[in-house]
Amino acid sequence: MEVALYDAKPYDRTHLASPEVRWKYFDFHLTKETAVTAKGTQAVCAFVNDVVDRPCLEILAGLGVKLVVLRCAGYNNVDLDAAKALGIVVTRVPAYSPNAVAEHTVGLLLAINRKIHKAFNRVRDFNFTLNGLTGFDLYQKTAGIVGGGKIGKIVGQILKGFGMRVLVYDIQHEIGMDEGMEYCDFQTLLRSSNVVSLHIPLTPETFHIFNAETFAQMKRGAFLINTSRGKIIETTSLIQALKQGQLGGVALDVYEEEEGIFFEDLSGGILRDDELARLLTFPNVLITAHQAYLTEEALQEIARTTTANLLALRDGTNYLPGTVL
Repeated sequence: MEVALYDAKPYDRTHLASPEVRWKYFDFHLTKETAVTAKGTQAVCAFVNDVVDRPCLEILAGLGVKLVVLRCAGYNNVDLDAAKALGIVVTRVPAYSPNAVAEHTVGLLLAINRKIHKAFNRVRDFNFTLNGLTGFDLYQKTAGIVGGGKIGKIVGQILKGFGMRVLVYDIQHEIGMDEGMEYCDFQTLLRSSNVVSLHIPLTPETFHIFNAETFAQMKRGAFLINTSRGKIIETTSLIQALKQGQLGGVALDVYEEEEGIFFEDLSGGILRDDELARLLTFPNVLITAHQAYLTEEALQEIARTTTANLLALRDGTNYLPGTVL
């Protein structure tokens, strides 16, 4: 079968290669303007920054596309109601590697706390002084996990290993006390935590859940880590909280306006996003470009799940359980 894959990167081409699927690789995003390139295919493969809205889906349906396979867990960029009305099935990879994201989260925390990114650049310039590189012990500090799903649970377990007290806020369920973590309400977590780590999906309820009011409730000097979705943080308020010293450090693997920026090489031009440019000027801000998922194990699981669902379409069999949206 022939499948159109959008926003194709070298690691996508390597891991998704399969003798049973004929891939049409496109470097650009899937949008209503580019959807016509799916002509002649039965399915399209999309990623987090593709815009699979109703106009895009209508074009795909007109071309005979029956399946949209997302090679990611998030799906807020897809109009699921429109897909259902048009008879297009949408699948995702619900849990490719929670360990990958959790470990990157802790890596960001260690780097921003101990100024590892600054120390690396300093030593590369043969500057071996330690001024300005002081961090703090995580031991006996309090970590707040917002979102008690698989990733949040693993982050909590790792931080427990550092000897931290771990608080968890989750709108849907509690992590059991046998995990050594304490469930609490949102406000208690904010005012009690030295470190707050975000692991929630983007929904109408979580959009900009971290804003000026939220930051004001946090313990002064607390660290904020986000490896979930960019739009759960209001960037304008984040910048103000940093300028006022309310936040002691911020590490982000996602950004609310990352589309067209993350996953792209813009080194030869000018960054036109003023707020992202401002964030990059803060010495206590560390940003990675949505790479938390990027491990060999995660890429292999993404390829396995994506290919299995494509072959289910071809063979008329059931899609993998838990992947259909």
